[in-house]
Amino acid sequence: MTAALPPIIDVPQLRALREQRAAQGRPLHLLDVRWALDGSKGRHTYLAGHLPEAVYVDLDTELAAPARPAAGRHPLPRPEDFAASLRRAGVTEGATAVVYDDADGAPAGRLAWMLRALGHDAAVLSGGLGAWDGPLETDDVQPAPGDVTARDWPERRIASADEVAAGDALVVDARAPERYRGEVEPVDPRAGHVPGAVNLPFSGNLDEQGRFLTPAELRRRFEDAGVREDRETIVYCGSGVTAAHDALALESAGFGRVRLFPGSWSQWSADPERPVAVGPTP
Repeated sequence: MTAALPPIIDVPQLRALREQRAAQGRPLHLLDVRWALDGSKGRHTYLAGHLPEAVYVDLDTELAAPARPAAGRHPLPRPEDFAASLRRAGVTEGATAVVYDDADGAPAGRLAWMLRALGHDAAVLSGGLGAWDGPLETDDVQPAPGDVTARDWPERRIASADEVAAGDALVVDARAPERYRGEVEPVDPRAGHVPGAVNLPFSGNLDEQGRFLTPAELRRRFEDAGVREDRETIVYCGSGVTAAHDALALESAGFGRVRLFPGSWSQWSADPERPVAVGPTP
């Protein structure tokens, strides 16, 4: 199963989609993923103002399993747990979801990527809350339970640490350059990057207004870094959140052979047997 909706849409497309779905009598789920590593964003920011009818989804508890060194800080949840979270958010089989946040699209991108990986029709809203020019609501939306069922995470969308290490794919690191180079490491056990990985910070997918670049602009960016149609690309970051941003951007640019390493650097750096490289891209 593959999603029919483009991975990234803007506000005019969202409005058109809402009108279309309403005319068809089909639901459109708006999902709000406010999140920050330091806890400064969450349900309280959602309640301060969100898109009409949007439902809050918690990244730490609903889009990730408990952290552990062997799987990283944000492992993918068990399929049955993720399905339960989607039902709690009111998501129904065959429906369409648009996901947004109030930052750079990374938290929202995590959920949009998860949904698309499982074949659900979903997109991230370019520019997020900052691009929305309509009214906001402050109620805690509690939808009727959805009916989605559990789906296994597909191997064609996910890479293991061993597959990253194999060297068959182009490995892309979505973190900030200083973390990639090993100059700083505020969270994970060791500083540096996967040997051979190239650095494509997810922030480079956005323009000065915080909106995604066009598919053509994204394609040029990735091709300049060595991404090719005839070679698989594996993306990682600190814990599998911002890497999803790169994965969606790659899909938007027309690259189909893309997998995400969910454990990312938090898993890799916790294993003393895994080698670490420092410095700029060779």
